[in-house]
Amino acid sequence: MIAQKFRFHGHASLKYVFSRGQQQRSKFFAVKWVKNSRRHQPRLAVVVSKKVFKSAVKRNRIRRRIYEISRPLLVDASGVDVVISVYDGEALTASQDELTIQLLPLLHAAGLKSQHLHE
Repeated sequence: MIAQKFRFHGHASLKYVFSRGQQQRSKFFAVKWVKNSRRHQPRLAVVVSKKVFKSAVKRNRIRRRIYEISRPLLVDASGVDVVISVYDGEALTASQDELTIQLLPLLHAAGLKSQHLHE
């Protein structure tokens, strides 16, 4: 999991990102983001629909894998709200390297960059 200060609280802020955010897609993910001038730290949410997997165990495993990839990027980022939507069930069986290759360019476009992370 990610730290409490990097999480969304309540549905209204997620609705705002979905309605007003910019979006980019890759093979497994769609990433929506919007700048948030009221916050100094980024917020991140991962959405895995029941359409992807009925099993909560599998949905949570995908969610944890994505949080692990994006956690180093949250430390140095400024106020941006990011929602990662998973729409392909292959994200569960894909290698961690493949997920990283698919996700990092989308997160960089959203404004999450780390000087400490070497790709």
